[in-house]
Amino acid sequence: MMGINMKMIAKRCVQAIFLCLALPAALLAGFGRVEVGFEFFAQAFALVPGLVGDYLRSAFYKLTLTACSLDCRIQFGSFFAHPQATVGRHVYIGSYCVLGLVDIGDRTHMASAVQVLSGSHQHPRDSTGMMDLKHVAFSRVTIGADCWLGAGAIVMAPVGDRSTIGAGSVVVRAIPAGSIAVGAPARVVGRADADTATGTDH
Repeated sequence: MMGINMKMIAKRCVQAIFLCLALPAALLAGFGRVEVGFEFFAQAFALVPGLVGDYLRSAFYKLTLTACSLDCRIQFGSFFAHPQATVGRHVYIGSYCVLGLVDIGDRTHMASAVQVLSGSHQHPRDSTGMMDLKHVAFSRVTIGADCWLGAGAIVMAPVGDRSTIGAGSVVVRAIPAGSIAVGAPARVVGRADADTATGTDH
């Protein structure tokens, strides 16, 4: 028990150090309110390698996102495109993920190269068929707690708690809680809850 407590204390001290290191960048980004500053540092910190990069990204997003737990891990090459995102506790985000306007629940894991878009209708067209760049429509996407998103998945719609999204799947419609969904577009093919009960691993 003493060893566990000392380990936790050491981790909190390291997190505090990285919060101090990230503070100047967060100030220049207006704590997420200055879009240009946020974008610059989000992309710059995405390129910091190793464990140092993981701690730095968590600290920066703790200071700039709407909400972000320090107890998350964001791997090399991954960044948030919007500061209005939220990240729960013990979330793992693999390498080269691009994350839009998203709420990520506790303990959710994402493999490499996952993209979470800010909805599926970001670029409407006008009556002539031209893209209407003046009326870009972002919408919030919610990914529930205890989810697993496989490598290369693209998510444009909500994913319910305890769901598994297969590698390379494209989520364009809401996925109910406890589902296994695969394909492009993603379709529910089973129950993740049943998988857990039988001990099957995805």
